[in-house]
Amino acid sequence: MAPKPLPISSSSSPLSTSLFPFRHHLVVNPNPSLLKFPPPKPTFFVTICKFGMESQFQTRRQEPNPSSSQMQSYPDTEPEPHGSGAAAPTRGERFLERHQSLSASTMLLPESKKNKKKKKKDKDKVSKVSSVLPSCYGCGAPLQTSETDAPGYVDPDTYELKKKHRQLRTVLCGRCRLLSHGHMITAVGGNGGYSGGEQFISAEELREKLSHLRNEKALIIKLVDIADFNGSFVARVRDLTGANPIILVVTKVDLLPKGTDLNCVGDWVVEATMKKKLNVLSVHLTSSKSLVGIAGVVSEIQKEKKGRDVYILGSANVGKSAFINALLRMLSYKDPVAAAARKYKPIQSAVPGTTLGPIQIDAFLGGGKLYDTPGVHLHHRQAAVVHAEDLPSLAPQSQLRGQTLPSISNPVGSNGLNGFSIFWGGLVRIDVIKVLPETCLTFYGPKALKLHIVATEEADEFYRKEVGGLLIPPSGKQKANDWMGLETRRELQIQHEDVNWPACDVAISGLGWISVEPFNKSLSTADKVVEKIGEQLVLAVHVPKPVEIFVRSPIPVGKAGAGWYEFRELTEKEEGLRPKWYF
Repeated sequence: MAPKPLPISSSSSPLSTSLFPFRHHLVVNPNPSLLKFPPPKPTFFVTICKFGMESQFQTRRQEPNPSSSQMQSYPDTEPEPHGSGAAAPTRGERFLERHQSLSASTMLLPESKKNKKKKKKDKDKVSKVSSVLPSCYGCGAPLQTSETDAPGYVDPDTYELKKKHRQLRTVLCGRCRLLSHGHMITAVGGNGGYSGGEQFISAEELREKLSHLRNEKALIIKLVDIADFNGSFVARVRDLTGANPIILVVTKVDLLPKGTDLNCVGDWVVEATMKKKLNVLSVHLTSSKSLVGIAGVVSEIQKEKKGRDVYILGSANVGKSAFINALLRMLSYKDPVAAAARKYKPIQSAVPGTTLGPIQIDAFLGGGKLYDTPGVHLHHRQAAVVHAEDLPSLAPQSQLRGQTLPSISNPVGSNGLNGFSIFWGGLVRIDVIKVLPETCLTFYGPKALKLHIVATEEADEFYRKEVGGLLIPPSGKQKANDWMGLETRRELQIQHEDVNWPACDVAISGLGWISVEPFNKSLSTADKVVEKIGEQLVLAVHVPKPVEIFVRSPIPVGKAGAGWYEFRELTEKEEGLRPKWYF
């Protein structure tokens, strides 16, 4: 059976001359009943061959013979753009490409404006090109050479040089270089210091960049700051993650007061998580600085990853980039891929919104990617209202030490704190309306915020005179003139039942917490304590307008915390539903 010849559109086409330069190569085992070749001139021979092949081809198409293996057709096909099998991109890589395509479309490059007017076919080509546009490895912002004050800016000469040598993925943008040298520059709305522009990014846009997670098959690592547990705990996190499994990682446990029992803290965190009705695989207490608990997180990731990509999720300034650096450091001991990834790790800064786009990191030898994601900006935190230059004062740099009022060094009258107002820097004011003479308040937060106590009737005048001076932040009189003040007032009525426990914690979102202890043992006697059990305490808390106030069960910190904290007895059903915690 003769093989199926290829049709030739023209006797003078390059195909005919390249495929059939000699007549004895034209067909194999020709059928004499179909083709008879007289001895013509070469040009006439090609014409006859063309006619004969076309006739045979048309005949074979009308009467196909599927049993003949030599008559198979081989249509021209284009290779799949994304590959298949082992060459296929992961879901995380496709997610990153979609994000970079959207980000690149907003850049001020001339070609991006022209692309909007092209046809659909041209747009498809542009999208493929823009999907591979590199981003700054420090913050994830798309690289650009147009706006010097915007994130992702690179000097044009540097850009062209790196592009020529295919090294754009090793470029750090100008903003990240300033952040790495201690400058406070933010590019996110609601956090002062950036004037805005074409690449000004709002908190809503950053949150929208995480919306793809609900459709991905991924393992989510959710981070929470132990020093601001309620303020940094992203509410309705399932709206972002969908049904993907979550590992809860509590960061900065090295900041807890000296003598804190982490067994008690771990149990407290699990109880608080269950009250928020968030199902998690496990809870880990960690410190990115001392690497406490990081090995346990690595083990849990390797156990639960199952070929999926891993996404680090959390509120802004919760410590995601520092956690990733600690994670890579721990992985690099046994994984050469993670060791290589440490060279280009995300930038760390005290500025909320340091990371502006998803950053892909090759961290696992067995496949799958690690992604640093933009922080979820919460409007109710103190970082959303203070100026960028004051942001470092909100971040504790060393182990917390509680400041207690009243104390031996700060005594008050025989009526205790009643009738006094306490200022915590220029950000919080607490009016003590009704407490016991033995009641004391202990403040846990940044050392930069000092306590000042005055009579309540003098508090308004004192604040007007001293804000920006004695009461900081805000720092500087010029900033104090633009300061909105403490517009929100919330009155708290606190019940207490156990003389050995603090009544509650009053947590200030983005700052710290205040432990309310109705009976200070050094200020009370046993007889007085028994008589006053059950009396109500009344406090009025003043904060800037968007900042939120949380009343929660007291967290057991310090040596005293281990003494009064009691582990709740669990039923068999609760034991099965309760996540395990590690440190």
